[in-house]
Formats: sequence, C-alpha cells, structure tokens
Amino acid sequence: MKVGAVIITMGNRPQELRALLDSVAKQDGDPVEVVVVGNGAPVPEVAASSSVVRTVELPENLGIPGGRNVGIEAFGPGGTDVDILLFLDDDGLLANMDTAQLCREAFAADPELGIISFRIADPETGETQRRHVPRLRASDPMRSSRVTTFLGGANAVRTKVIAEVGGLPGEFFYAHEETDLAWRALNAGWMIDYRSDMVLFHPTTAPSRHAVYHRMVARNRVWLARRNLPALLVPVYLGVWMLLTLARRPSGPALKAWFGGFKEGWTTPCGPRRPMKWRTVWRLTRLGRPPVI
Repeated sequence: MKVGAVIITMGNRPQELRALLDSVAKQDGDPVEVVVVGNGAPVPEVAASSSVVRTVELPENLGIPGGRNVGIEAFGPGGTDVDILLFLDDDGLLANMDTAQLCREAFAADPELGIISFRIADPETGETQRRHVPRLRASDPMRSSRVTTFLGGANAVRTKVIAEVGGLPGEFFYAHEETDLAWRALNAGWMIDYRSDMVLFHPTTAPSRHAVYHRMVARNRVWLARRNLPALLVPVYLGVWMLLTLARRPSGPALKAWFGGFKEGWTTPCGPRRPMKWRTVWRLTRLGRPPVI
C-alpha cells in the first residue's frame, strides 16, 4: 500500500520540521511521499531538501483542517494517488522506523479499518497525556483498542474513507475537526483503532496555549452536534458538555470566551447537516463512548 504524509506548518519551527522529515524519510519499506503545506506562511527551506517532499504555500491561514485538506488534494482528488495518508504535527517526530509499515499491515489485514490514531508521547519523559488517549477509559495509554475518534496531528487515514465521506470540515478552523470526520467515517461503516505501538514524540503542551482555544472549542462543539447528531441527542450532548465545562472551573475570561463561542455555534452556519444513523449511535455506545459525552 502506498503511503503519503501531510504536514502543515506556520514556518516558525524549522528545526522541528527537519527532524520530523528525517524521521519520515527513515521509515521502513517504500519511501513515504510528503507534502508540506505552508498555512499562510512560507515553507522553511528544510522542507525542500528531499526529492520525496513537495511544498504548497497558501496566501492565508486556512486553519488546521483547511490546511490539511489542501495537503490531501495534493495527492490527487481526495488523496487517491496514495492508499494511506499520515497526518503529522510539524513539531512531532516519528519515534520508530516501522510506523509506516505497521500502518500498511494494519490496513491490509482489516478491510473495515479506516483510521488509526497514534500514541503521542513526550520525547523526554515518555509520558502520554490523558487527553491524548482518545477514549473515556484513558488511564492506560499502552492499551490499544477500537475508539470513536482520533488525534489530529498523529494519525493515518485510509484514503478510501476520505473519498467516501469527504475531508475535514474546513470551517472549523481549529478544534473538533477530527471528531467530525470520525463520526462520519463510523456512520459509513468504517472503524477506528488507537495503537499504542505507533508513536509520535511531541512535547507536552496544554491546548489552552492557543488564544482562540475556549471560543473555538465551544463553537465547534455546537457545530459538531448540529451537523452530526440526531435531533434528540443535540441538547443532551451539549448540556452534558456545558456541565463538564462548568465543573472544571475555568477562569472568568475563559468562561466568557466559552459562552461567546457557544452562542456563535448556534447563530452561525455550520455546514451541511447529515445526522448519523441510530445504529451508529449504538455502535459508538458499544465502543465505550455514546455521543452524549
């Protein structure tokens, strides 16, 4: 199976990008073709150092899903010039040389498998943050399992999934775009695996480091529900998340931004509404995460 990789960059981490590209180049098996997308910024020169690296420079920042969608199309319509696409953060690093080969083997062995979520580990401590284990029972990051979502900057997607259900929701810009794609894939009959043996090294960070975090998380949570959930579950899902947000006791400014985003989610267009089937709701429930949390 032919493997490609999409990396988006703001051009401000050239050393990390070089290390990531080196780790991709060292992968076992056939070379992984790479597309680096400069998301409203020039692509650092290091990205042009290999014959298997192509670059695309966008005149404006399209956000994470928008930039990744451009990278997908660089591999042909829906990425169909390759069988598998890796999506990797530009400050990450593939820890092992067999990751691409493990992806080939996993997708070849399981025709229902559509997406693989890698384990993210701190390069110095080896620690995996709880939020980086895409399931509710996240206490053991070394346990692989079927899951209901995946990590945006450390994953592999079978391009047949994108051809069938479409790419990432560009209007989201940042936050929850992976869950939107995951739900659409699950609704189409595909499965998602979390694999602890496929590791991306990434420094430990807090998602709130992004200035738009609280607004985008709230707005996109509403959009996610409006786009994908049966009408009966929309208020349940959003009510649960509001209670969880309040229970975490965010600061006053953070809470104000969150409620502003929540309102924005209801008052602005969210893209096409395609509610999942009730059998998908049951599948999510059996996988351990019913779509109300």
